[in-house]
Amino acid sequence: MASKAIIGLILSLTLSLSSWADVIKLNPTHPTSYTVVKGDTLWDISAKFLQDPWQWPNIWHHNKQIKDPHLIYPGDVITLCFIDNQPRLCVNSPTNNESILYPHIRAENIDQAIDMIPNEAIRPYLSSPKIVSKDELANAPYIVDFSGEHIIAAEGDKIYVRSILKPEYIAYTAYRPGDTYTDPESNEILGYEAEYIADNVILELGDPATLRITNTEKEVRRGDRLMPSSEEEVAFNFFPTLPSELIDGSIIAVLNGVQEIGQYDIIVISKGKQDGLKQGHLLSIIQKGKVITDPFHKNKNELVKLPDQEAGIALVFRIFDRVSYALVMSASKNIRVLDRVQTPEK
Repeated sequence: MASKAIIGLILSLTLSLSSWADVIKLNPTHPTSYTVVKGDTLWDISAKFLQDPWQWPNIWHHNKQIKDPHLIYPGDVITLCFIDNQPRLCVNSPTNNESILYPHIRAENIDQAIDMIPNEAIRPYLSSPKIVSKDELANAPYIVDFSGEHIIAAEGDKIYVRSILKPEYIAYTAYRPGDTYTDPESNEILGYEAEYIADNVILELGDPATLRITNTEKEVRRGDRLMPSSEEEVAFNFFPTLPSELIDGSIIAVLNGVQEIGQYDIIVISKGKQDGLKQGHLLSIIQKGKVITDPFHKNKNELVKLPDQEAGIALVFRIFDRVSYALVMSASKNIRVLDRVQTPEK
C-alpha cells in the first residue's frame, strides 16, 4: 500500500460539525469531478466543491454498515453526485467501484493521509515561540557563562546556568524576550513573547548547572532564559469547529514578518483560552474599512468610514491564556495587523 503513496481521508470528526448550517453552499465554479494529486489537503479539495470548505463532513454519507475505510489515492477521481436531492461526494478509484465518502476512523498509518491543513505551515510554531507572563520569563534560570572563551555559544557548546538544582527535567529550551502583545482596544498587556533560541540538555545539576546546546535557531547569549522543554502532545490534524461563544478580537501580530498577510501566514490574535477559544476554532477575518474624505459633501472633505469587509478565514491551532496563534486558511483581500477576527456567521 505504501508504494502507491496512499493519501487517505482525514480521521475522525467532532460531533459539532453535524450541527452546522443545514444548507450546503456549493462553490459556484465547482468542477463535476476532480482528480486527486499528491500534496492535496482536505481543505483544498473541499474548497473546489464547497463555498465553505469546512462543511465537507455534511456531504459525506454516514453508513454504519461499511467498516472498511475508503482511501483516496493519487489518481482517484472525486465526483459530485446527488442522493435524495442532497449533494454527496463520490470517489472512483482503480481498486473500488464508485462509492460514497463517509466519516470514519482510519486504522492505518496516518503519515501518508491527506492533511486537513498544510502541516508544514504550522509545524515550526507548535512548540515555539511561546507566550508567557512577565514574571515567568524574568524568574526563569539564565545563562551566566559559556565553557571556553566564546563570546556567543552554538550547537555542541557547554553553557552554565543559574540555577537548576532539582532533576525534574532533562531538556530545557533557551528563550529571549520578544514582542509585548497588547489589546489594541484597551492597551492592556495580554502576554509576552518568549522567542525561541536553542534546545539544551542537562549534563550536571548545580548553581551553576552545566548544559549542552543540542540545537540552535539563533546565537546563544549570556542572559538568555531557560524553561523546561514543552512536553505537550503535538497535534497535526485540526478539525474545524465554530466557537460556541461570540469571539470579537484583533490581529495583533504576524509571526513571519510580512506586512500584508496572505494564505498560510501565521497570525497572533488578541483572544485565547480565557475567551473560550480552542484548537480547531474557525474565525472570520474582517478587513477594516478605510476612512476617506468626501469632497462632494456640503461639509467639504467630511470624513467617511467605508464598510468593513470579510477578508478571509483563520484556523486557531495554538492557544495561550489571552492570545492565540492562527493559520490563515483563505484570503480574498489584503489582510493587515489590526484587522478584526470574529465568530463566523452561520
